[in-house]
Amino acid sequence: MQDIQLFLAGDSTVSDYDASVTPRAGWGQKIGEYVKPGLLVRNEAASGRSSKSFIEEGRLEKILKQIRGGDYLFVQFGHNDQKPDERHTDPFGTFKVYLGRYVDSARRKNANPVLITPVARRAFDNQGCLTDTHGDYPDAVRELASELQTPLIDLALKSGRLLQSLGPEASKKLFLWLEPGEHPNYPDGVSDNTHFSEYGAGEIAKLVVQGAREAGLPL
Repeated sequence: MQDIQLFLAGDSTVSDYDASVTPRAGWGQKIGEYVKPGLLVRNEAASGRSSKSFIEEGRLEKILKQIRGGDYLFVQFGHNDQKPDERHTDPFGTFKVYLGRYVDSARRKNANPVLITPVARRAFDNQGCLTDTHGDYPDAVRELASELQTPLIDLALKSGRLLQSLGPEASKKLFLWLEPGEHPNYPDGVSDNTHFSEYGAGEIAKLVVQGAREAGLPL
C-alpha cells in the first residue's frame, strides 16, 4: 500500500530553507513532525511566488505529475498576490480564479485540495493590537472554499490569535528576529516580521495540523 502524500503549494512562509539561512524556516519545513506516520510531505512551496506566478512557472504542473488519488494538496497564497508587480492578483477576481485552478487540478487527479488563508505577519499598532496586512485576500479564500466546497484551514485567524496572545514583544520569538552577533548567519542581526524562526515555523505548523483535524482531515 502506497503512503499518502501531502503536497504543499505556497510562498516563503511555507518553504523549506537550507542551513545557510538557519534559523529561518517555513511551516512546511516543520509540518512533517506533527502529522501521522506514513504521510509523506512534499514541500513544493517557493519564496516570492503568488498564486499566479507559481502556476506560470510550471510549479503546479510539477505537482500534478506526482500527485495520486487520495493524496492532499495544501494551498496557501496571498502574501505576494498583493504585491504591485507582475505577480499581483485581485482578491475577488484573478486570485480566486488561480486558486480555483489548484482545486480543480487536484480533483481531476482524485486528490484532495485544501485551501489555507495567508498566515499573519507580525504587525502591531501603538496600542499593542495586531493589525491586518492582507486586506481582502483571506476573505477571498474563505469565500472560494465555501463556493467550491473545499476544506479550509483559516490560518490567518489562527495565527493572528496566536500573535495577539503573545503580544508585540513575545511574538518576536516566532519570527526571524536576531541581535547583531547572535547567530553567524546574521552577523548584523535581523528584524523580519514575515518569515519565521525554526521555533515559530513549528508553532505555525501545529496550527495548520490543528486546522486540518478540525476540518475532518485524517492527518
